[in-house]
Amino acid sequence: MKGQRLDREILSLAIPSILANITVPLVGLVDIAISGHLSDLSVREGYSAAALIGGISVGTMLFNLLYWSFGFLRTGTGGLTAQMYGECRRDGGVNMSPCRPILLRALAIAWISAISIIILQWVLLRVGLVFFDSSPEVRELASKYFYIRIWAAPATLSLFAIKGWFIGMQDTVSPMITDIVVNGLNIILSIFLAFGPLKLGYSGIALGTLLAQWIGLFTGVLLLALKYRKSVFADFRMAEILGLFSDRSEMKSYFMMNGDLLVRSFAMIAIHVGFTAIASRYGDIALSVCSIMLQLMMIFSYFTDGFAYAGEAMTGKYIGLKDSGALSSTVRGVFIWSMGIAVIFVFIYAFSGEWMFRMMTTDSEVLSAAVPFLPWLAILPLFGCPAYTWDGIYTGATATREMAVATVVSSLVFFGLVALGGRLLPMENVHVLLGSYVLHLAVRTAWLTVTSRKAITI
Repeated sequence: MKGQRLDREILSLAIPSILANITVPLVGLVDIAISGHLSDLSVREGYSAAALIGGISVGTMLFNLLYWSFGFLRTGTGGLTAQMYGECRRDGGVNMSPCRPILLRALAIAWISAISIIILQWVLLRVGLVFFDSSPEVRELASKYFYIRIWAAPATLSLFAIKGWFIGMQDTVSPMITDIVVNGLNIILSIFLAFGPLKLGYSGIALGTLLAQWIGLFTGVLLLALKYRKSVFADFRMAEILGLFSDRSEMKSYFMMNGDLLVRSFAMIAIHVGFTAIASRYGDIALSVCSIMLQLMMIFSYFTDGFAYAGEAMTGKYIGLKDSGALSSTVRGVFIWSMGIAVIFVFIYAFSGEWMFRMMTTDSEVLSAAVPFLPWLAILPLFGCPAYTWDGIYTGATATREMAVATVVSSLVFFGLVALGGRLLPMENVHVLLGSYVLHLAVRTAWLTVTSRKAITI
């Protein structure tokens, strides 16, 4: 019976996150589809369809690179909140106001960071474009997208903090609602503004994203007010904001934790940017194969992340409750569900990998070139799922130093294997690149598994 209750708790937290995650790739697909059908703009302003699609792709990647750097606003907030939630439950669970400063501090940092981003937008754009060897038309369109969407930075970073806080409060329904609102409106508004009465064309895509982010922030704040007005914010006073950063020892540990998460983010960015940059050296066909492969590789993560979020929320809660038995059961239960997802996707990729490639492109050269590399796609979930699951559990335990070290070591392994493999197997470059990507996940999984006995404790 205890096992059934644990499974119900895991699923109640994981399923809403999975449903929200499924909407994420739809936004990118729709944005690309819109840009690919803007024939009027293409004729009127001299842009080809390829340039429009390239502009959206590069513009979106610029924001991915930028916002990945602020992932600590979600992960750090989630882990700290989950532990404080557990402590409040240990004391009876009536007054949850100790969870409030964690959210307020994260929101303050989000707004300070967002304002800094807006002020430095020209510099950030120029630095970001260095990573992309694109045509002048694509760079111009990417810049146009960037300069519109950048004004959503306060809303986007605030949503990171709010989503993390909701998860820490064992509430994955609220971030699901917020994500569905953001992603759903992003699609609707982008289509309406690009093709509707205003006929904003390409600019409408960026403006749709901008409006969706701000409406999403309003939704998140509304959910905070409706769900937590009495239990968390009943005794809130504006004067609290002035004291958020007054405790030096608390702030030192807070920024050290977020510093670890920032290092981890940079290491992950290096891997993903490096993967694309290295693939581009092998020619257009190889780049297309690797780019599609990377997109397909990420599909299973939308499901695994649901269980990682469940592990984050429950790990933090039981550490706060000081319940070592429940903590051990949580880790074991989350891994059972996560590895179940891994096995399912091994079969999906093994038997449907080629069909999935055909859904992404009809180019015969790319399809034929991809066939030898499909086995890498099939085995990836066996190494990716445990790595992502450990990330959630370590986040809940706020064991950020171990996470940072594991990610840095695995990134060094990735680049080291690519360099070594390029020398030993120069004719098998794509195999070396994909194999190095899989093995870096294996190293991260092994490192986090070995250190878990000391890191995931009460």
